[in-house]
Amino acid sequence: MAFLRKEGFDCYAASVSPTGSAWDRACELYSQLAGTRVDYGKAHSTRFHHERYGRDFSGCPLIKAWNEHTRLVLLGHSFGGATVRLFSELLAHGDAEERRGTASEDLSPFFAGGYGNRIHSLVTLASPMNGTSVYTLSEDPGYDPSAVKAPFWSKLFTRILSMGTRPQKDSRDERDYADYDMHIDHADEMNRCITSLPHVYYFSVPCSATVLQPDGTYKPVRGIEPAFTLRARQIGAYTGKTPGGIEIDASWRENDGLVNTISAMVPSGAPSKQLARDHLVPGLWNVFPVVKGDHMWLQGGLFHKHDIRSFYLDLLKMIENI
Repeated sequence: MAFLRKEGFDCYAASVSPTGSAWDRACELYSQLAGTRVDYGKAHSTRFHHERYGRDFSGCPLIKAWNEHTRLVLLGHSFGGATVRLFSELLAHGDAEERRGTASEDLSPFFAGGYGNRIHSLVTLASPMNGTSVYTLSEDPGYDPSAVKAPFWSKLFTRILSMGTRPQKDSRDERDYADYDMHIDHADEMNRCITSLPHVYYFSVPCSATVLQPDGTYKPVRGIEPAFTLRARQIGAYTGKTPGGIEIDASWRENDGLVNTISAMVPSGAPSKQLARDHLVPGLWNVFPVVKGDHMWLQGGLFHKHDIRSFYLDLLKMIENI
């Protein structure tokens, strides 16, 4: 962020719940940008059994002048992609259920909609837009993840990583967490509710840290984060079907250690094309070539550090030139 600011870009980093649902995180993002108290919605908070209101950002908005002249370029890494996508949908169209169940004077502008013109571009980075098969393979009674051969140390790293990211469940409904939204069936449900805004420039950046084997499976490349080695092997060997009937065929095997590469390309049902820098089209997904890196590559690495400043500088200059 500091590097990009020195290059002249007006950049901000929002901080949303690491384990919250895409809905809750989108509400938190809005309140930080607009400078309001977090309002999760009267209907939503009632249905999912948690407090309606959260932190108050009215004294410290990220965007000092949140008005009709605002134009946002939203970047979301991993589940942040679902967050900014749902945020854009609610900003543009609001939510009909919240409007029906809330008095007009009590309704957040976020749920009223009509502010879609404040979004210029949206970028997803290694995002499970169609979910990740990690959850499916872990819950598939016909598949034994432990049978996938992997070094002992990779299993240890995976256990440590999962302990650090496991959500602390509270009284809220189980459907109001990120891990619920990242199931393939549930991601598909969300995709049906999110439209492509005709004026917005969409970009997706998929990653891959696996290589195709003669037997049709994918195995992790040398240099992948050790925490992702086991998951990369499990995803790379799995085919099956979700409880909702979505086929997970061999095209889902290539992955970045956590997210299927195909899932990070285009949301199901959305229009798309391969990225052509001389022909950027709004209203559809401009898909970058697959980045050869694991799930943390676009974050500068986890244990294996590397410099990704040039990637973001190139990305923002491309968007700036639109």
